[in-house]
Amino acid sequence: MLKVKLLGLIFFCLINSNAIFALTIKGDFLQGAVIRGSVEPGEKIQFNQRWLSLSEQGEFVFGIGRDAPANLTLVVYKNNQQKQHQFAVKKRQYNIQRVNGVPQATVEPSKAQQERIAREAALVGKARKEDLGLSNFMEDFKWPVVGPISGVYGSQRIYNKIPGNPHYGVDIAMPVGTPVYAPAGGKVTLVHSDMFLSGGTLILDHGQGLSSTFIHLSKILVKEGDLIAQGEKIALVGKTGRASGPHLHWAMNWFSERVDPQLLVGNMPK
Repeated sequence: MLKVKLLGLIFFCLINSNAIFALTIKGDFLQGAVIRGSVEPGEKIQFNQRWLSLSEQGEFVFGIGRDAPANLTLVVYKNNQQKQHQFAVKKRQYNIQRVNGVPQATVEPSKAQQERIAREAALVGKARKEDLGLSNFMEDFKWPVVGPISGVYGSQRIYNKIPGNPHYGVDIAMPVGTPVYAPAGGKVTLVHSDMFLSGGTLILDHGQGLSSTFIHLSKILVKEGDLIAQGEKIALVGKTGRASGPHLHWAMNWFSERVDPQLLVGNMPK
């Protein structure tokens, strides 16, 4: 097997008497990462026993979760033969805060509120199950808003000794009405003006299960089914839902797996 790493890309090539396997990988294997790549015509690929969708050019994408194990496996298939690739996943350290003395009603919503949260979560979950034949996931992602970062992926608060959900996204503190731009192209799969937790909520699908979610929006400028180009204005920053102040919360998913947007866009422009 030949393995070459060049400019962030890893190329694998295995030659035997019956098949030539080729695999290109773009991205670092660490918790929260998005991995993109390609295989040659006639090849198929599995990630953790799940078949990955492929574009016409053989491009694919998958996500590595916040608490992913230390090793992950890719298997490439061609001509009834297979080649396994093992990858070591880098472990990340997350900011964990313990907060005591919080009113219990704030920590635990009422039964009616919990039922509403569950209904709205089902809508979000349905949108994130889409496996669209788009290739926008291969674009060079851009920040949807430029401004101060006030919250990062993976952090978690423990209220009154009860662990809250980790923070799955990046928060950008900007005034209400600040334009939000599409970080990459895609299709709008969910628009909701007033969810209990997230307020104005928009999901933009970039293809093959990779999607962006924007919440706490004051106004949404697109509708479900719209095809969006990278850089198009899609919404306005707000403080709707359970937000302590005006900001954009940008989260990304690969289907149900939560991934870190900052690993795709890098440092915030100055």
